[in-house]
Amino acid sequence: MTEEKFLCIDIGGSHVKAAVLDASGKILQPYSKIDTPEKAKPEEMMQTIKQLTASFSGFDKIAVGFPGYVKNGVVQTAPNLNSKAWSGFNLQSNINEALKKPCKVANDADLQGLGIVKGIGFEIMVTLGTGFGTAFLFNGVLLPHIELAHHPITKKMTYDDYIGEKALEKLGKKKWNNRMGKVIIILKTVFNYDHLFLGGGNAEKICFPLDENITKVTNLDGIKGGPKLWLVD
Repeated sequence: MTEEKFLCIDIGGSHVKAAVLDASGKILQPYSKIDTPEKAKPEEMMQTIKQLTASFSGFDKIAVGFPGYVKNGVVQTAPNLNSKAWSGFNLQSNINEALKKPCKVANDADLQGLGIVKGIGFEIMVTLGTGFGTAFLFNGVLLPHIELAHHPITKKMTYDDYIGEKALEKLGKKKWNNRMGKVIIILKTVFNYDHLFLGGGNAEKICFPLDENITKVTNLDGIKGGPKLWLVD
């Protein structure tokens, strides 16, 4: 029996990325990316996905990470795209129909977490990009998704506002790092995690020492969660 191949798509606020992997997470067709249309609506995103994946072939199933809350393949929120246009859009069925293969869609941080965590104890995956994404896993099992990004961290700001891409651009690297230090202390105090993983494009901009149980990871590591999404009930 031929081993299944998975087209893994990571939709971000800045880029849409894709690769074909085997069940173990080994990349079979190279990682590729394309710019995310500004304030992209579903129709524009579907065209972007078709354009990006046109060169990929031979895959059996599709796994997609989306920057928002997704329930049963249906987008509920998309704060860094165009949330009003996306609300209620069945991304899973639309990709299934467009690419003619079975598809599963999950929150992008959840997908990355599945690909990165060690499966030992309580682990948190944080993505630092356009916004602030989180995934929580216990002994490798994905827990119900929590949109911590929208929880207030000050009287006027959510985590997205406090350490998202716009905050980094406005504050500069030094002040943004000060804020990141405070956020990590909050996560450590509130959740008492066994391990914290920091990913997304802005994780590399962290320049202060990290505890031994905090690890920086790359988006390339995270896309390996695609095949594992098919093992989640």
